[in-house]
Amino acid sequence: MRIWDLPAGYLNRQSLLGEHRELHGIRIILSEGKAGYAQHPETRRWQGALSGLAQRHALLAAEMRLRGYADRTPVPCGSTVRWPTTFVTEPGEQVTLLRRKYLGREPGRISLPRNAQQLWAQHKYSVLARSPVLHRRFGQDLARPRSRVSLGDVLRDLVLILREPPSSGGLVTAIEHMWGHVRTRATADERNQAKTGAPEMLALTQSLALRLREPYLTASTALSELAAFRDAGQPRRAC
Repeated sequence: MRIWDLPAGYLNRQSLLGEHRELHGIRIILSEGKAGYAQHPETRRWQGALSGLAQRHALLAAEMRLRGYADRTPVPCGSTVRWPTTFVTEPGEQVTLLRRKYLGREPGRISLPRNAQQLWAQHKYSVLARSPVLHRRFGQDLARPRSRVSLGDVLRDLVLILREPPSSGGLVTAIEHMWGHVRTRATADERNQAKTGAPEMLALTQSLALRLREPYLTASTALSELAAFRDAGQPRRAC
């Protein structure tokens, strides 16, 4: 029984759909006082953080939609989000667990990172949507090929950063940067449609990235997770 703290793009099909089922199970246990796995460490850490569990559901649902799966079990959430203050397993160790689990099996949409530089490339647009300042800082610290920062420490920081909602301007900026990767290969109609708003631009970016197999975007956490906040004028926690 596990709710991963890593971006959902790292999960393969079985893990993604499996976590979705287990999340609903934990939510029922906590919201309805069911016994079941009530004393399981994973269940206990979400006590008092049902809003965070709802937001995790939104992120799973966004990744599911990107892969062509429909989420028919929406989870309501409020205006604020409270996340657990602890991890059952540290994010860096979660990568190790998935690497062992996926040995010889189907991988996730995003390759499990081998170093901090690859990790940063996968997260840069997600961070840009939250804070240009953090985006510059991480870029300067991690873009150097010989940087020896710990992947586990950086991943923990990134997991916590991505729990924050994007700002309105940051969301639009990140989507526009992503659109730049596929814009020149879009049709005239698609370019015109992208001008109608950030939600449309993100949807087109997702479609084109998958169709063209654009390597940078298909390995980006932002390709799915920003869709949980894609009402660009008023970022929301879409559950």
